[in-house]
Formats: sequence, C-alpha cells, structure tokens
Amino acid sequence: MRKQLLTVAFVSAVAFANAQTMMSKDGVSILPESGDWSISVDAAPLGTFFRDSGPSAFSNQYLQNMTIVGKMMTSANSAIRGKVRIGFGSSSQDAFSLSTASPLSTVLDTKKSSEMNVTLGAGIQKYRGKGRVQGYYGAEAYIMLGSDNTDYTYGNAITSATQTPARNDFGSNIVGPGYVTKDKSGSTFGFGVRGFIGAEYFFAAKMSFGLEYGWGLGLGSTGEGETTVEAYNGTTAGPASTTTKSGGSSNFGLDVDNASGSVFFSFYF
Repeated sequence: MRKQLLTVAFVSAVAFANAQTMMSKDGVSILPESGDWSISVDAAPLGTFFRDSGPSAFSNQYLQNMTIVGKMMTSANSAIRGKVRIGFGSSSQDAFSLSTASPLSTVLDTKKSSEMNVTLGAGIQKYRGKGRVQGYYGAEAYIMLGSDNTDYTYGNAITSATQTPARNDFGSNIVGPGYVTKDKSGSTFGFGVRGFIGAEYFFAAKMSFGLEYGWGLGLGSTGEGETTVEAYNGTTAGPASTTTKSGGSSNFGLDVDNASGSVFFSFYF
C-alpha cells in the first residue's frame, strides 16, 4: 500500500511538472528554451484566409521581400531577432544586328545589368504569458541599401556615313536619334526604427502561429541617376555622348506600419 501511494505520488508529481513545463508527449518542450534558434515565414501565401483582400485583410509584411527573419532565444522569456538580405545580381542579353561595314555579316549588341540589395536589421524581443499563448513586445532597427546599373554596347559604330546604324532595341535604349550606353539609377538608402507587439500560439512543440503589429519611423533617400546617350554630333565623323541626370528623392514616415496585423509561422530548433 505504501509503495502504491509513493508510485501514485511520483506519477502525479511528474504529470504536474510536465504540465508546468509544457512538455509534449515525446518529452519535448512546447515553448522555446534558452539557446533555441528560429526562422519565420509569412502565413499569407499559405491559404486564402490569410491573403483576403480589402481594408480588413491580414498583412503579409512581417517579412520584407526576399529577407530572412530569425531569432535566438537568450532566455525562456527574451530573444534577439534579426533580418538579413544580401543580394547581388547580374544579367546579360545579346542580340545581333546586320553589319553596316559588311552587309552579309552580323554584329553583336549587348545589354548588361547589375543590381545590389542589402537589408540588415536587429532587435530585442521580450515574452510574457502563460501556457501556449505567449505575448511579446520589443524594438528593432534596420538599414537598407540598393543600386541598379545597366550598360549597352553596340557592334555598329556611329559615323558620318551611318549616323543611325542598325542597333537592337532592348526596350529603353533608343532615345530619339541616339542610343543609351549607360543607365545608372540613383543609389537608395533606407533606415528605420520600430516598436512592435504581438502574440504567438504554440500549436505544437517549438512551432507557433503569430500575429504582430508595429509602429515606427522610416527614412529613405534615392540619389541622382545618370543616363548617357550616344548620337551623331552633326559636325565630325563620329558620335558624341551626352549625360543627363535624373533627380533624387527622399521620404519620411512615422506611423503604424501594419495596421491590419501581420501573420506568420515560426519554427524553433
């Protein structure tokens, strides 16, 4: 009898401890623990409920486009979270034109483009709550950098005899009687700080569905761009290049950044 009572007491104590620590049937903690890492994905692309349209629709702006969002738990109730995107890209498009020097042959025209997009952000997140529902709040800051350049090369030269030689139209490289040789967009820079508040529901061990609202300040600027156009200058046997600048821009905002709420899934490991 005494052994039975001790056994019952032991089982009850284990059950109570498991309930307090929120353990799964396999003995895995439902809630994240100190040292855990996580990645998050937008819930909006996963179902029609999350991508409803209209003013009351949930937002999918928890993650900036092409940006990785993750967290590292520094304790059971706090985390450091970061956002990162380091993107570089280039492309090349070739096309052939009939040669003005030798009509029976062709020459090569080329369009080469390159771009750079960088986003870096970091913040602190604090949790509070009981059971599977965990509220959280915190603050973060981020910077964004970007650039976009395009160069054109042509096989047929501009001369007094061929003032408008055969050259391919790549979509935006022919300007009147001239041809764009370089198109450089102004470099972009963005900076922001924001506070956020939200909640996560842990529907399984180390897996949660969350909702977040944010409010903050954002600054952005785009520098002057340049477009260089090559055309016959009308006086000598050759082309002349003219470079024109496009104006820059800037913006400032202080507002709620996702008034309809953003929804996401997080996975901890």
